[in-house]
Amino acid sequence: MKYAAIILVNRRNSLAAVDFQPVTDAFLSGGAPLDEVVFLPYDAALQISSALVRCAETCDGVFLVAENVLLPAARRMIEGAAGANFSEEYLLETEKCLFGVLPAGPQGKNLVLGETIPRIDARRNLRYARLVLRTVLAPAEILHRAVESAREAAGEGVEIHLFERYGVCSIELLYPDTAPKMAVDEAMRILATELAEFVYSDRDESVAARLVDALKLRHKTISVAESFTGGGIARAITRVPGASAVYFEGINAYNARAKEERLGVSSLTVRRQGTVSDETAYEMAAGLLKTGNCDLAIATTGVAGPDPDEMGNPVGLCFLAVGTKERVNVFRFRLKGDRETISETAINLALFYAFRELR
Repeated sequence: MKYAAIILVNRRNSLAAVDFQPVTDAFLSGGAPLDEVVFLPYDAALQISSALVRCAETCDGVFLVAENVLLPAARRMIEGAAGANFSEEYLLETEKCLFGVLPAGPQGKNLVLGETIPRIDARRNLRYARLVLRTVLAPAEILHRAVESAREAAGEGVEIHLFERYGVCSIELLYPDTAPKMAVDEAMRILATELAEFVYSDRDESVAARLVDALKLRHKTISVAESFTGGGIARAITRVPGASAVYFEGINAYNARAKEERLGVSSLTVRRQGTVSDETAYEMAAGLLKTGNCDLAIATTGVAGPDPDEMGNPVGLCFLAVGTKERVNVFRFRLKGDRETISETAINLALFYAFRELR
């Protein structure tokens, strides 16, 4: 069976302005990889209609992906191509083809996994199951060796896909309900064993969500002191429902003076070592722990770019401190990428080290 997606873009913006990847990845995760992905200007009605008709002739499913504001127009174009009207909000089913209009981003991803894939499964009379492992920091060589061993054990019909973003790798094992269960279990055992040091969850969840669960389980609280991550760790934690039970405070000490006055970082440390240093990260975390109001602390300092700092520290250099009243560990990284990538990756790394501290 074949499936196609048409992504509606604004030709005056870059393609990155449309967050289509979560949607296209969701089709792969659901066992219905897209055979064709077409990018068309949202205001090119004739081109879109022509593409819809062409894809409907050769595919079992055709889906328009667009920003929410464009969805009503997208529905009308699909109705014209299908010769039928929507009776559901996002899906239009004919005898020959399943049509869909999907919002970009996480909302579209959830609709694909929650509504579209089940409908595809019913049409092809085949149901797929999905197992997930989430890792952080797994070296590429170890990761790919584990995946190849798992693929060998799983045999034909079982697919293993990798999705990586900001240092977090999602390993998805996808298999039809006809696959031998012993082979699937063995593949999962290999992945879990060989990647044990780097795994934080066997569910489709963020590092922050896993950390909050671990803190609740152990009746611990956490505080965060951030510099170059600019409150991103605090934001990730407080997005998790129920985080108020474990999150005590977050200090965004961006300036050197703030680090000294709010966290007790020594002015001598700042002068001699600079704000981006092992010592400064350590003292930031220690400053949080001295108050006695948290059991676990995270501190970050680094250079997100686009230029080196005043001390000449290169872009991507960062220090992440994680600790308890008994000890504080500092981890040094030289991350690659643009400002957003460096910052978001550091956030996930810091959260992972905090989770590891609780294991």
